[in-house]
Amino acid sequence: MHIKLSDIKKNFGANQVLKKASFEILDGEIHALMGENGAGKSTLMKILTGLYTFDAGEIYVNNKSVSYKHPREAEKAGIVFIHQELNVLADLSVEENMFLGKEIVNKFGILDKYAMKKIAQGVLFQLDITDISVDARIGDLSVGKQQMVEIARALMTDAQVIIMDEPTAALTLAETKSLFAVINTLKNQGVSIIYISHRMEEIFSICDKITVLRDGEYIGVRDVASSSMSEIVKMMIGREIGDRFPKNCNIINEVALEVRELSKRDVFKNVSFSVNKGEILGISGLMGAGRTEIAQAIFGMLKLESGEIYVEGQKVKITDPCVAKQLGIGFITEDRKTEGLLLDYSIKENIGLTNLKQISNKFGILNMEDEKALATAGVDDFKVRCFEIEQLTGTLSGGNQQKVVFAKWVATNPKILILDEPTRGVDIGAKQEIYAIMNELTKTGVAIIMISSELSEIIGMSDRVLVVCQGIVAGIIPRDSATEENIMTLATGGKLKNGGNYDKIKK
Repeated sequence: MHIKLSDIKKNFGANQVLKKASFEILDGEIHALMGENGAGKSTLMKILTGLYTFDAGEIYVNNKSVSYKHPREAEKAGIVFIHQELNVLADLSVEENMFLGKEIVNKFGILDKYAMKKIAQGVLFQLDITDISVDARIGDLSVGKQQMVEIARALMTDAQVIIMDEPTAALTLAETKSLFAVINTLKNQGVSIIYISHRMEEIFSICDKITVLRDGEYIGVRDVASSSMSEIVKMMIGREIGDRFPKNCNIINEVALEVRELSKRDVFKNVSFSVNKGEILGISGLMGAGRTEIAQAIFGMLKLESGEIYVEGQKVKITDPCVAKQLGIGFITEDRKTEGLLLDYSIKENIGLTNLKQISNKFGILNMEDEKALATAGVDDFKVRCFEIEQLTGTLSGGNQQKVVFAKWVATNPKILILDEPTRGVDIGAKQEIYAIMNELTKTGVAIIMISSELSEIIGMSDRVLVVCQGIVAGIIPRDSATEENIMTLATGGKLKNGGNYDKIKK
């Protein structure tokens, strides 16, 4: 299928989101659509698939001018959008999810379960997906396998173009490899993929071409084989970005946080480590290893069965997040939509809710001017792309939502800041802004614990890397020994020559 969008314009009220946005994809092509958060990527795809109308421009499908009024029209034409937030019903089976709205009934009006099961199995087989049962409850599957089901469901509509928005954001390394295998299978079958992602390594390993948008405008298209990451980044942000990981060493020889023998049955066991003031301690490991749960236990979100926590040398008992916050611990969760933000509240309200004490008087009455000033400072410091601080947080792009989460927690002036997947769904320019904020925080003595699934980020920004394997600390590696090979060896249960038992900070 040949799709061409030319000079698309879109306004939301007085705000122009797309100015002259263009995009073109050919048969059997894996084509990346890139740009900073708020550049208009998702908006352009929503226009293509009929979720939004457009104000000006042209859309051609196989050289015929089209304007879909509803996603179902686009689906019938062979264009399917798999959104970042998967559209599955957890309590239904794989087969039932695949046939939602497309159920097969016999002449008596009864569901033909046999026919649906046979077709569902056939589509999964076509994609070489042999480890998913059509009878399985989809809520029991990993996010990666749910995504495979979404792709299979798309093929049942005879999809010729599949749009994938941040498809690997919540996938394990193994699931990502499986997804790439499926994408290549689809390409060989003549299906085109529009791939939206901020992960540069993925783009350069899986895609044929890259189209870049900036501030709602078409900047250009490049062949992956003849371009470089630095060229694409410059197209995205309009300037050279410099060092991708601008890491400074700001370690102070004072322990900010120490945990001893933390245990939670069937989750993690005997976890011990410390982090100094001004240090960034990276936590790495495979998905499900217990990384997030360890952080949640420290922050009081998960009840410990045993172990001790010390803040600045004092033993503390953290029973809930309120206690953790009072002790100077902040936690930026990986799930910003359900745990990090109130999407139906404004940016101003989200930032203020975490900082009520500093924007209220001694009688607990909210000072509206202080609330406004705090939110304005957060939006400015983190370069949140928004129309105004009264804008609902749920209307922001994913990356700008993440910036709001950062803004509200940095405003609390934490001593210890836990970051769980801090740059997930964030563009490369915004990542650099976050890294710069991390460096500024460590300069003031803030201790940072950073959990990340991106090994390049862990290696580039950490002073030491703690590796978790099946709920146990497999080793702590200093910066100069933190290679992908060493980290993955420990994460998969292997041993380094010295056992990976580094417990001293090397400046």
